[in-house]
Amino acid sequence: MKCIISVFVLLSLSACTEVKEKDLWTIYEDSFVSAKYIDLTHPFEVKQAVWPGFGTATVSGAVAGQEMPGFISIGEEFTYADHGFVATAYTIPTDQYGTQLDPPAHWNPMGATISDIPPTYAMRPLVVINVVDKVKKDEGYHLQVQDVLDWEDKHGIIPKGSVVMVRSDWSKRWKEIERFNQKPFPGVGLEALKFLHNERGILFHGHEPLDTDTTPNLEGEHWLLHNNFAQAEGVANLHMVPEKGALIIIGFAKPLGGTGGFARYIAVAPPSWSYGVSIDEVPGAPLMTQTHPLARDEFGIMRPTPIKE
Repeated sequence: MKCIISVFVLLSLSACTEVKEKDLWTIYEDSFVSAKYIDLTHPFEVKQAVWPGFGTATVSGAVAGQEMPGFISIGEEFTYADHGFVATAYTIPTDQYGTQLDPPAHWNPMGATISDIPPTYAMRPLVVINVVDKVKKDEGYHLQVQDVLDWEDKHGIIPKGSVVMVRSDWSKRWKEIERFNQKPFPGVGLEALKFLHNERGILFHGHEPLDTDTTPNLEGEHWLLHNNFAQAEGVANLHMVPEKGALIIIGFAKPLGGTGGFARYIAVAPPSWSYGVSIDEVPGAPLMTQTHPLARDEFGIMRPTPIKE
C-alpha cells in the first residue's frame, strides 16, 4: 500500500509540476507586466555611423511594381491621399548596419547564417560589465578577464547561457558619425572573449562600437565567428540597465542565408528599477497618435510634419 501511495504522490507532484511549467501566463502577470523595459537599439537611418567599407542606406516611398488599372500605374508612389496607405522602400548596402546580431557566417564560410539562429535566442539573463571609468582614461580600452572576475566578485558567477553586454558608454557618441568608428575606441579583448565562452558558457556578448576590437586583423571577431559564436554590435543605452538581475529580449530580421541581422534588443529590468517603462505604463494598444500628419523629409523618412498653410 505504501508503494501505491508513493506512486500516487509522485504522479500528483508530476502533474502539478507539468501544470506549473505550462502556466507562463501567471509568470507574465506576476513579473513581466510591472517590469521595466529599456530599448538597447539605435534606429537605423540614412545618416549614421557605419563601418567605412560600407555605404549608407537610402529611403524613399515605395512605388507600384506592376499596373493595377484604376488604382495605380507602374512606377507611381503609393500615397495616403490617392491609395489610402503608404509603404517605404529601403536600399541598405549591407546587413552590417546599425544595431545588429552577427552570425558566424559573417566571417566563417562554414558558419551558421542569421536564418539558422535558433528561437532559443529569444530571451536570456543579461549581464552588464561596466568599463566606463577605464574608457574615460583610455578610449581604446578593451575588456580584460580581470574585469569579468571583478564583476563576479561583486555579483556572483555569470550564468551559463547568458548574454554579456560590455558597457563603455561609447553609444552616447553615436551621432558623432565620423568619430564613432575612428580608432581609438573601446573593444573586447580576445582572452576575455575566450574566458566568457570557454569558461562561463555564455550565449554571446555585445558591445557598443561597431567592431569587436581595434587589432589589425580584428582577432576577437575572427575567433568568435570561426568558433561558431554570434555577437551583438552597435548596442545602445547600457547605462540604463542594471549590471545584474535583468533579462534581454532578442529580435532580429531573418533573411534566408543572411550574414548579418538588423537587431532589436530590449532589456527587462525589475519593477523597482529607475529606468524604462512598464506594460502598465505603456500598454502598447492603441499606439500613439502623431502630433502632425506624417510626411517624408529630405531623406525619405516619415516624420510628423506641420501642414503648410
